[in-house]
Amino acid sequence: MILAEFDYARPAGLEEALGLLATAPGARVLAGGQSLLPGLRTGAERARLLVDVRHLEELRGIARSAGTLRIGALTTLAELAAHPLVLAEAPELAAAARANGDPQVRNLGTAGGNLAAAGPATDLPVAALVAEALVELAGPGGRSTVTAEEFTASGVPAGSVVTALLVPAAGPAAAFEKTADRATRYPLCAVAVRITADGPRIAVTGATPGPLRLRGVEDRLRGGPYPTDAVLAAFRAEPRELFVPGRGTSAEYLGHLAGVLTARALARAALTTP
Repeated sequence: MILAEFDYARPAGLEEALGLLATAPGARVLAGGQSLLPGLRTGAERARLLVDVRHLEELRGIARSAGTLRIGALTTLAELAAHPLVLAEAPELAAAARANGDPQVRNLGTAGGNLAAAGPATDLPVAALVAEALVELAGPGGRSTVTAEEFTASGVPAGSVVTALLVPAAGPAAAFEKTADRATRYPLCAVAVRITADGPRIAVTGATPGPLRLRGVEDRLRGGPYPTDAVLAAFRAEPRELFVPGRGTSAEYLGHLAGVLTARALARAALTTP
């Protein structure tokens, strides 16, 4: 299929990029392009104008300040997977980035783009959910932040750009597990967990319509410990319609798989709990 025609702009700064998005109907942000460009080729995506922000240094970098990691939206998945601060203080994000696609995808795909896609084929959103991260946006009304949960539900507001992910630095008591579809490498089921003083946080994607925090399971496991039997029982209590069958799987199988992966992730996270 032939790539659809579109205009291209390379703004000098973020404010110029926002101006283009505000005044050009059908404009789309081009960052890593790992979802957008294939979508344009197949017709799954539409764009009249691509606003290329890949060169904007203000959207790059990882830094720690006042107990929070600020991860620039243009940070590549490869950079996120290997950065010492992320490995030490938000290991579920590093593992989710490392599990995404192949080396080419990780070297080009960005943290902001992976979050913005927020579908069952992306891994990073579940890690952001259990970290209770904030997504920083720049838009027509200026800078703002929304919770990762709000962001995965509603997406990028019209005319806005994801500028950073703000992650509470909580240490190593977190983990990520994934079983991938062999043909696409998309998550058949992916799970992120973070153990806190208030109990475990658990989020699932792939097996569900999109990234989803499982508060019912969290409540059933509050207080710990997390033996596999208890985790599987907590998942069996979830409604089967929560899990979306597909690719030759049933809702029952996906619910069981989500439970198995969660038990593994909790066991690994518990080993590093202070």
